[in-house]
Amino acid sequence: MFLDLNHKKLDVYQAARDLVREVYAVFLKLPDAEKFNMKQQIRRAALSVKLNISEGSSRKSLRERKRYFEMARGSAVEIDAALETAVEFGYFNEKELELVGKLLNKCLPCCPK
Repeated sequence: MFLDLNHKKLDVYQAARDLVREVYAVFLKLPDAEKFNMKQQIRRAALSVKLNISEGSSRKSLRERKRYFEMARGSAVEIDAALETAVEFGYFNEKELELVGKLLNKCLPCCPK
């Protein structure tokens, strides 16, 4: 926010920012029973995608950058699994999570397999 760093100009970082906002908005709709389980876990994972992309982008060595991007990828996979669970439990249908899914996929290009 206060630092003028290059990662803020990356499309993948912008997608991660949007992902965090959308996850926070959508998952307000989860039942109170999931308040301290699924809701918090998904929010942490979304924030982790954004934070690891930004921190990884600032690393000097390719090896370090890749490690942070791998962690961002892991968090993205975690979100995907949680979304699948939310649909299976009937909390959402796939249409309601379509934007989250699109943003999640936009975050993956930075994250090597």
